[in-house]
Amino acid sequence: MLTDLFEQALSVPAAELELELRGHCALPWADYLLNPRRLRGSDFLMRWSQGKWSEERIVQAVDETGRYFALPYGPSSTAPDEDVQAFELYFERLQQAGLGQLKRPDLLIFPAREKPQVAKAVERVGGIEELPFTRQDRLGTMVRRAVLAIECETSLWVTRQMPDYGRELKPMRRLGGRLGLPKGAVVPTVIVKEEDRGRLREWETQNAVPVHIWHVFYDLAFGISFGTFETLVETGLVEPRHQVFQAPGGATTTKVTYNCYYHHAYRLAEAREEPKLVADYIADRNGHILPYVRFEGGAMELSTEALGVLDEAAKPKREASKA
Repeated sequence: MLTDLFEQALSVPAAELELELRGHCALPWADYLLNPRRLRGSDFLMRWSQGKWSEERIVQAVDETGRYFALPYGPSSTAPDEDVQAFELYFERLQQAGLGQLKRPDLLIFPAREKPQVAKAVERVGGIEELPFTRQDRLGTMVRRAVLAIECETSLWVTRQMPDYGRELKPMRRLGGRLGLPKGAVVPTVIVKEEDRGRLREWETQNAVPVHIWHVFYDLAFGISFGTFETLVETGLVEPRHQVFQAPGGATTTKVTYNCYYHHAYRLAEAREEPKLVADYIADRNGHILPYVRFEGGAMELSTEALGVLDEAAKPKREASKA
């Protein structure tokens, strides 16, 4: 079981550890030392880079609508995104503050008209980077202005090239004749970890703001309401999957995840401009380097369907303000 927040934040499903070197001579960066953890491959840094990139693309796409804006809110979303060592120190501070079990959605989405009030609330607590260190009772009024809370997930896949993308759901014996795909099907899915379900459910209930899961791939993004996701799990249409995660220090842990076919989700966004994959590296005090690929630029555009989801979520608050 991983208890270190930095290790948890950079943990990667073992199935996605794709960098494998065979028959090589000794490489200095294979034993890269970072304060003082060992990073076993560039997969971890690429995961960090892609995760930050995907959230930035969501924020950009929401803000471009002119009707809504997105605010980083969860610990991972407000963490530094230019320096992996600063990223590590941030999570150490979070853990030392006793907030290791804190679970907040990654983003909050507000109507554009709320921007001045939200900006003042953020300024009062010391800025966006201080939100995870601020007690919920100091944020309650601001949070309740949100129309949606977003839990962000990301995957290193081009969806249109996945072998079973576009394949229709068919009656499956293991699902009691209900619609699904063979277990080995490779399709885009929206993922939630079992360990997050209870905490997201509790947050949603306490704050009266609907939670949605938004999963970003290289070219497309899909979304689903947490309530709909839970119904699919409870009825057996989304099955539990045991998956091994590996952290930068090498420790592994098995977690239960729920992978929901994109057929059950709504089309969230499409890439309008692909990102550049830029070669980069980090170096320790001894000069050892670890190269990795950094995601840079690109743009996504929200779908008409996603805008409809936001408009529908905003309706109760809009009507309440008129009453």
